[in-house]
Amino acid sequence: MTGPSSMNEGFDLEALLQQAQAMQNQLAEAQAAAAQQVVEGQAGGGVVKVRVTGDMDFQSVSIDPEAVDREDASMLEDLVLAACNDAVAQARSLGQQALGGLDLSSLGLGGAGLGGLDPGTPGPGSH
Repeated sequence: MTGPSSMNEGFDLEALLQQAQAMQNQLAEAQAAAAQQVVEGQAGGGVVKVRVTGDMDFQSVSIDPEAVDREDASMLEDLVLAACNDAVAQARSLGQQALGGLDLSSLGLGGAGLGGLDPGTPGPGSH
C-alpha cells in the first residue's frame, strides 16, 4: 500500500520551487536586456526609419527629405506606418528571443508536465 510519504519520494517540491524562481529571474533579466535594445524599422528602401526599444518606447523617426512630396502626402504616411510596423515586429522578435533562451527541461516536467500550456503541445482534450 502506498501512503503519503511514499508518494513524495523522488519529488522535491523545494528544489522545484528553487528552479522555478531561478527561471523567473532569468526571464526577468532577459526581458530587461531586450527592453534596453533599440531596433530600427525601415520603409521605402530606408527613406523612412523608426527607432524603437524592445519595450516599445519609440525613440525617433527619420524621413529623408527626398521622400517628402507635397502632392502625395498619403505615400509618406504609408511609409511612416510601414516603418513603424517593421520596428514593432523587430522589437517583438527581441522579446521572443529572450523567452527562447529559457531551459524548461531543468524543471524535469517533460512535455506532458506542462499540461498543454506549451503552444506547440496540444492540451488535454484537443484532437
